[in-house]
Amino acid sequence: MTALDPTADIDEQTPLLPPSGEKKERVTPLPMVQLSTLMLLQLAEPITSQCIYPFINQLISELNITGGDERKVGYYAGLIQSLFFATEALFVLQWSMLSDRIGRKPVLLTGMAGLCISMICFGLSKTFMGLVISRCLVGMLNGNTGVMKSMMAELTDSTNIAQAFALIPIVWSAGATVGPFMGGTLANPHEQWPEIFSHPFWREYPYFLPCAASAVFSLVVFVLVAVLLKETVPTKKKLASEPESLADLLDTCDEKPSSLRDVMIWPVIISVANYGLLALFDIAWAAIQPLFYSTPIEFGGLGMSPATIGLVLGGLGFSNGIFQGLCFARLVKSWGIKRLFTIAMAMFPIIFALFPVINSVARSEGGVTPLVWALVALQMFIVLVMDTAYGCIFLYIASSAPGRSCLGATNGLGQVVASVLRAIGPATSTSLFALSHEYNWMGGNAVFVILAVASALSLFACNMLPQGQWQREDDN
Repeated sequence: MTALDPTADIDEQTPLLPPSGEKKERVTPLPMVQLSTLMLLQLAEPITSQCIYPFINQLISELNITGGDERKVGYYAGLIQSLFFATEALFVLQWSMLSDRIGRKPVLLTGMAGLCISMICFGLSKTFMGLVISRCLVGMLNGNTGVMKSMMAELTDSTNIAQAFALIPIVWSAGATVGPFMGGTLANPHEQWPEIFSHPFWREYPYFLPCAASAVFSLVVFVLVAVLLKETVPTKKKLASEPESLADLLDTCDEKPSSLRDVMIWPVIISVANYGLLALFDIAWAAIQPLFYSTPIEFGGLGMSPATIGLVLGGLGFSNGIFQGLCFARLVKSWGIKRLFTIAMAMFPIIFALFPVINSVARSEGGVTPLVWALVALQMFIVLVMDTAYGCIFLYIASSAPGRSCLGATNGLGQVVASVLRAIGPATSTSLFALSHEYNWMGGNAVFVILAVASALSLFACNMLPQGQWQREDDN
C-alpha cells in the first residue's frame, strides 16, 4: 500500500499515532529518496536564515545608522529579521494554494531560487536599504515551508506520517547548527585568513563569504530537487499512464481547488492558533539570543564576539538535533501529544526569566565565567525541551485538514499566521530590549518580564487541543 492507494481505508483525520499502550505495525516504508530530497530543501532554510545571526548586530553597527549608540542596534537588527517573515506572510498562502493547482515542485524550485539570489544580494549590500530589499526578496519568493509539509503528507499515510514529520525539527536543528557556525566562522575572512583572502574585495564585503556559502548550498539543493523530486499533486495526464487501480484518482483532478473558506474549521483554527503562539515566542527568543550575547555586559548582555556567538548557536542546533532524534518519539509515547506540547510551551517563561539572571551573574562575576556558562547551558537544555512543541503541532495541523485537496491551503494558512507573528516577534522583542535598557525600565529587564508573562498566558490555548490527533465526530 502506498500513500496514493485509493483502496486504502485512510483519511486525513485518522490518528497518526496509536493510542498509548497499543502497538501498531508499520505498514508502509518511508519513501526515503523523496523524503531525503525534501529534507535537504528543509535544511537550506535555517542555514540561509540563521547564518546572518552571529554577525547581524556587528553589521548594523558598521553601517553607522545608529549614530554610534550601541543600545539602538536592536531596533534595526530586529527589523532586518522581521522583514523576511512580513513579506512571507503576504505571499505564502498564495504560493501554497498555487501548489494545489500547478503542483508542489515548481513552487519549491522558485523558493530555492529566491533563497540563493537573496543571500548573494545580502552579502553585497553596503546600505541598510540593500539589506531590507534582499530580505524582502526572499520572503516574497519563498513559500517552501508550507508546501513542503503538504508534500510530506502526500508522500506518507497514517502508518508512517508521524515518523516523517518527526524529521522536520531534527533537520531544522542541523541547519541551525551549520548556519550560525558558518556565519560566525566565515565572517571577516580577511582578518582570519589574510594570506588567502588578501584581495580588497574581502575588506569591502566582509560578510559576503558566509552569505555566498549558504547561497551555493541553496543552488546545489535546487539542482537536486529538480532532478530527484517527483510531483505529488495528481494530474489527469500523469494518472492516465498509471495502472487502472489509480483511475478513480482522476476524480481528484476535477475537484474545485481549495479556498481559504474551505479550511476555516475549528480543528484548523485552533491548531494554527497554537502554531502561531509557538512561532511568536520562539522567534522572540531567537532574536533576543544573539543580541543578548553581543550586547556589552554593562548594557544587559554578555559581550561575546561573532565567532563565539556562532559556536554557541551552532552547539545549540547540534544538541537539539540529537535530542529531538533520540527523545521526541519516546516522549510522545510516554506523555502523549497534548501533554508534551503543553510542557514544551511552559518552558518559554523559564527561558525568558533566565536572561536577566545570566546577566546579573556576569556583572557580579566580572565577565563570562564558568558559572555564567553553566547558566547558559541550563537555558539551552530548557530550549531543547521547548523545541519538541514543533513536532507535536505539525501532527495536529496535518490531521486538521478537511481533505486532501485542502492540504496546501491548510499548511499555507498555518504559515501565514506563523509568518505574521514571526514578523512581529523580532522587531518587538529586540525593540523592547533596546527600550528597556535605554530608559532603564525595571532595571533594563522589562522585555523579559513582558515576554515571560505573555508566554505563560498562552498556555490557555493548549487546553483547546484534543489529547491526540483531530478525529471526525463519526469516528468517535
